Formats: sequence, structure tokens, C-alpha cells
Amino acid sequence: MFEERLTALRRQVVEYAGLVEAMIERAVKGLLEKERDLLIEVIEVDEPRANSLEMEVDELGIALIAQFQPKAKDLRTILMIMKMGNDLERMGDHAVNIAQSALYLIERPLVKPYIDLPRMADLTVSMLKDSIIAFINEDAGLAGNVCERDNEVDALRDQVFRELVTHMVSDSRTIERALHLTRVAGNLERVADLSTNICEDVIFMVKGQVIKHHRAEEESEGQ
Repeated sequence: MFEERLTALRRQVVEYAGLVEAMIERAVKGLLEKERDLLIEVIEVDEPRANSLEMEVDELGIALIAQFQPKAKDLRTILMIMKMGNDLERMGDHAVNIAQSALYLIERPLVKPYIDLPRMADLTVSMLKDSIIAFINEDAGLAGNVCERDNEVDALRDQVFRELVTHMVSDSRTIERALHLTRVAGNLERVADLSTNICEDVIFMVKGQVIKHHRAEEESEGQ
């Protein structure tokens, strides 16, 4: 009975992750291809469904703990899934932020051609996909690889920011559009960070190894 309920909880969080992934892809596609209907769908249809799934994951996790009082790895797994639900809810919020900025941007001329943003979006979505695969398969190696990719997303975000600052300084008329683009890049970067959080938890679940502090030390040394 417990294993069946835990399997159902796993399926629920994987379904949730699939929805959030689709939200991010739709928000970016709506921006790049100026598809207003996609952007409205993310905001008005997907977000309420995402919020509902987050509550379902939380309620299922609490019920499992209350009824079966699991210990050791089973308890860690349930707590991790509940934390994933929270991370996915935040990712859904970031997708909505992207869609909102995109609604503004698609009605106005481009500040610059979209080059780094699509690359950043593809990398971010791949990190989310692989973080869920790593969780399903308890694959610490794949989880570690996702964590390493976070630096690539950060570098692309920095590149986008630098170019947009140049445009804002040279032409004040671009400022509001450029700020919306920085918001898009910032939200993609946050999704990548949250995917990394999931992978750090996978590594802890599988190997009992905490890597958050090691990553923080490496990042501070690189600055």
C-alpha cells in the first residue's frame, strides 16, 4: 500500500514538472514567434493548473507521512518530492513572468535580434528535463552534470545583460523594452537555479552527499 501511494506521488510530481516545462516552452515560443494566444494560455490556463498540482503534491506527501510514518530513505524521498513541488511552483511563476513581459514585447519593435535568449531557454529547459530524469532514475551522475550546466546559463544571462545595457545607454527609447528582456533572462536563470536545486537534492538522496556548500565556495572563488 505504501509503495503504491509513493509511486502515485512520484507520478504526480513528474506530471507537474511536465506542465511547468511546457509553460516555459510556450512562454518563450510566444515571445520569439509573437504568438499572443500562447502567452495568454500560460497565464490564464496553465498557471491555475500548476498551482492546483502543487497543492496536490503537498497534500499527498503530508498524508503519506501522517499515515505510514516512513523512515530513512522513504522519508527523505517524500520530503524531497514536496520540496520539488515548491521549486516547480516557483518555476511556474517565472514562466508567467516571462509570458507577461513577452506580451509587452511582441507589440513593439525588437531591441536586438534574439540570439542568446533562445540558447538560454533551450539550455534551461534541458536542465529541467534532465533534473526530473535524474530524480526518476536516481541518477547522481546526470544530476551533477545539470549542476555544471548552470554556469553556462549564468554566462548567457550576463551576456544578455551587457548587450542590453549598451542599447539602453546609446538609445533611451529602448530602456523599457530592454528591461523586459532582462526580466526574461533573469527568470530563465532562476529556473536553471531551481533545476540545480532539484539535482543537489537528488545527489543527497542517492549518495548522502551535500554539494550546496561546495558549489557556493567554488562560485565565490571564481568571482
